[in-house]
Amino acid sequence: MDFRDTPSEAAFRDEVRGWLADHLTGEFAELGGRGGPADETAWDVRVEWEKLLGKDRWLGLAWPEEYGGRAATFSEQVIFNEEYAKANAPARVSLFGEGLFAPTLLAYGTEDQKRRFLPRIQSVEELWCQGYSEPGAGSDLANVQTKGVLDGEQWVVNGQKVWTTFAHRAQWCFCVTRTDPGSQGHHGISYLLIPMDQPGIEVRPLRQMTGSAEFNEVFFSDARTDAGNVLGEVNDGWKVAMATLGFERGTAFLSQQLRFARELDELITLAQKRGATADPIVRQELADSYVGVQIMKFNGMRMLTSLVQGRTLGPEASIGKLYWSTWHRTLGERGLRVLGADAMQLPDAEPGRYELDELQQEFLSSRAETIYAGSSEIQRNIIGERVLGLPREPREKRSNE
Repeated sequence: MDFRDTPSEAAFRDEVRGWLADHLTGEFAELGGRGGPADETAWDVRVEWEKLLGKDRWLGLAWPEEYGGRAATFSEQVIFNEEYAKANAPARVSLFGEGLFAPTLLAYGTEDQKRRFLPRIQSVEELWCQGYSEPGAGSDLANVQTKGVLDGEQWVVNGQKVWTTFAHRAQWCFCVTRTDPGSQGHHGISYLLIPMDQPGIEVRPLRQMTGSAEFNEVFFSDARTDAGNVLGEVNDGWKVAMATLGFERGTAFLSQQLRFARELDELITLAQKRGATADPIVRQELADSYVGVQIMKFNGMRMLTSLVQGRTLGPEASIGKLYWSTWHRTLGERGLRVLGADAMQLPDAEPGRYELDELQQEFLSSRAETIYAGSSEIQRNIIGERVLGLPREPREKRSNE
């Protein structure tokens, strides 16, 4: 594939750059790229920024024009993500709504559902969270036990979800729910859309060692949603849920390599200032991290080539997830080695609380990246069995994962 811009793509790139230059000012520019898809840093500022993106249709860029989008080509989406990352613009708050739910809605939703939900995602009136993981069904999504029972014109939902990012901020949840009581595995599951603001839902934040609490437990106790709030067919929600995961592991992280490259550049600069590069081991580790970024870049280009040619991302998407999450975790460890003993110091904060600098935050948060969006163990199983064609593991071993 030729990655050079066509004349129309070059014009689009100029439009993106111009818009970012005009609007990325004041508190938006001061915030820079801080925050992330699972980070509440400067939340209110980022929400206001998101509203600006929605107003000018950069949020919903790929949607058809009839739903308020720009009908951007895949190449234009890539260009926008590249320029957004290069501009060091604020981290987005609508990953779950725009990045995961909206493309799934466009693929499987009814016309009424699209007209109902897409405008409110674009205007940032409604934020979404993802109801997948459960205490007994983390990476084993087919083992979900949250139940939905049809009662007249409504579904009644009971069960528990965990690690639900931004559930305390969201107005809606797309929730994998078992709606056939006699079913097992990926059969009998429906993809329900559940309003969060109701008496039957309790959200409990989970405070982490980083000091933040963006993850939550969510308890459904006779929670209700309208019978029509099912995406796809009843009891056939597994393929819908898998489609969402495809967006999570594919296009949602197109600009990630650029962000990682910036983090590495900043770490190299810090290492040089502190004299850490006099250590040959540190130099070797930083060089290895640089090589890793290049591998991510070319693997990403290979993925983009497949998508532009109209092929869907299959199980090979697990290669990218396994690689980047392991690379970033290692970079976090190397960052602390550059800091040395200073890594054990915490900046001053309020009594009884503590704050972390960027390298400390990066070290701790990157530990979770090999778990969320599919743990590394599960990714290796997928690659081994569905990409390389190796024999499946014995069922008793799988049940212990």
